[in-house]
Amino acid sequence: MKIVADQNIPFVKECFSSIGVVTLAGGRQMTAEVVKDADILLVRSITKVNADLLEGSAVKFVATATIGTEHVDQEYLAANGIGFASAPGSNAMSVADYITAALLALGKKKKIQLEGKSIGIVGVGNVGSRVEKKCRALKMEVVLNDPPVRRQTGHDKYRPLEEIYDCDFITMHTPLAKDGPDPTYHLADEKFFASLKDGAVFINSSRGKVQDEAALKKAMQSGKLGGVVLDVWETEPQVDSWLLQNVDLSTPHIAGYSYDGKVAGMIMIYQAACQHFGLKATKTAMDFLPEPVVPELVLPAGHFHQPEEFVIQDVLQQVYVINRDDFNMREILLQPENKHPAWFDGLRKNYPVRREFHNTKVLLPDAESTLAKKLSGIGFQIGAIP
Repeated sequence: MKIVADQNIPFVKECFSSIGVVTLAGGRQMTAEVVKDADILLVRSITKVNADLLEGSAVKFVATATIGTEHVDQEYLAANGIGFASAPGSNAMSVADYITAALLALGKKKKIQLEGKSIGIVGVGNVGSRVEKKCRALKMEVVLNDPPVRRQTGHDKYRPLEEIYDCDFITMHTPLAKDGPDPTYHLADEKFFASLKDGAVFINSSRGKVQDEAALKKAMQSGKLGGVVLDVWETEPQVDSWLLQNVDLSTPHIAGYSYDGKVAGMIMIYQAACQHFGLKATKTAMDFLPEPVVPELVLPAGHFHQPEEFVIQDVLQQVYVINRDDFNMREILLQPENKHPAWFDGLRKNYPVRREFHNTKVLLPDAESTLAKKLSGIGFQIGAIP
């Protein structure tokens, strides 16, 4: 079989070579000519998979190594007998780790104690539910909003959108939907921002078009918001320069880019392809995941003269320095404007290895302390110093 794959899917050639001949291509370079002879097409979110790309091709199976699927015309695939798979949940922990790092970095920068603060989570699926657990571990008050899940479960813990407006932080974790009962396109619009409490912090790591950036800029310019963290941008890979200059933390759509999440997504679509073609899957994630860079951290008693949240951030920074991603992102502003998209894509393509928190064990004098419980709650393994 011939397989055409996005070159940014890690180990895709090493893994899929077990079932066919793999050709790599850039996600934005995938044209009808490139994919016409492929039996399997493997993409990420920047490749639009539709009739324009696939009409007249030999493609029998398409998979995206992402949790989002709005870039794939699934109706066209189904109508033409083309199999499809995605990787739901594969990078959920990565995004939740990212949000935790962003909250702690912002808390330290703005001298905000997270404990006792409220956070509204809009979208409580694979990602949002993990964000909820980590925020609760940090002793934040959580308000959940997810109309589809509320209808499915009838559970009143899922609150109307209006109830998140009084939260200190709001974080978006919805898919992008323009139609249907729960459209999320420009969900964060002028009315949304005007309804937030003064000084609220807005975080978006879902999809750029969930926010109306004109409305966001207006809210920022008016002083309505107390902080903004953006991992996604409405017109990416072109990024609004004013927003990039003025948000508190900026990153190039990499919240879900942990190495663990990337490999998990690749394995999920590999297994789906094998199942589709009746082949035996012989590869697992453990064949590709290296040993963690920081398998263990020791926090001796003398480390605890700082507030707990500062200590937790110090631990996180041994594993993931979100401010470094912010610094690299802002270098876009040093480039000519016509080079901004290529710089944005380059940051994603060359993103360094980042491991999830659960790969690191933190040793403390008291493994039952409140600090230990918070670190465990956000994902770290915990042990006592011998």
